[in-house]
Amino acid sequence: MVVLSSVLYFLSHHPLWSFLLILFGGIGLGVLVSVWRAGSGWAWLSLGGLLLAQANIFTGSFLNAAFLNAYGTRGTAVIVQSSPTSSTLNDNPVWEYAAVLRTADGRDVKFDFDTMSASTYPIRNAILIPPKGETFVVKYVPGFERNVAILVDESDYGKARLIAQDREPVERARAQLAVSPDNPEFIAEYRQAVQVFLDKHRNQLDPAQVQSLQQRVDQLQVKTQRH
Repeated sequence: MVVLSSVLYFLSHHPLWSFLLILFGGIGLGVLVSVWRAGSGWAWLSLGGLLLAQANIFTGSFLNAAFLNAYGTRGTAVIVQSSPTSSTLNDNPVWEYAAVLRTADGRDVKFDFDTMSASTYPIRNAILIPPKGETFVVKYVPGFERNVAILVDESDYGKARLIAQDREPVERARAQLAVSPDNPEFIAEYRQAVQVFLDKHRNQLDPAQVQSLQQRVDQLQVKTQRH
């Protein structure tokens, strides 16, 4: 696992060198096989090397994250420094991060990554980096600890993001109800949205917030029964 982790680390953290190695490795293999088999058909391996090299640029960190989530050991980490670089991604600056990993056996290991090489799990079409100074959950392979996958949904910042995302239907239903407080359809939609939200996040919310939402739903239920 250590060897595989180090290979995936190289592929995800050094995309340019990885591109060149995969490309020329595919070309070299295609030429050797073509000479060995005395035909040109195997030269398609060269094209395969080119396609694989291009794919690694976009999927290297995804593969690394999936591997570490499946076979890694759980730990925690904190970003201690973040700084923008001169490179951009989707018109936004690429950031460099320095972090410290606390391993399962209590050791501290320094590691670094940037916006492009960050391996986050679950795999999404979004780069979700923890705030500086906030502890987050990671997985790593013992023996090559600097290769780290960030477990977004198990970290505080990821949980807060999920709560905010799941609160959106509640806020939309609340806004509708404010426009027409006596609309039965809007009342039912709000009650359902709140119930779904509470069923999913009740244990993660402040008890006072849970009580406030539940009271509002109960009041609407009484109002509906009166009508």
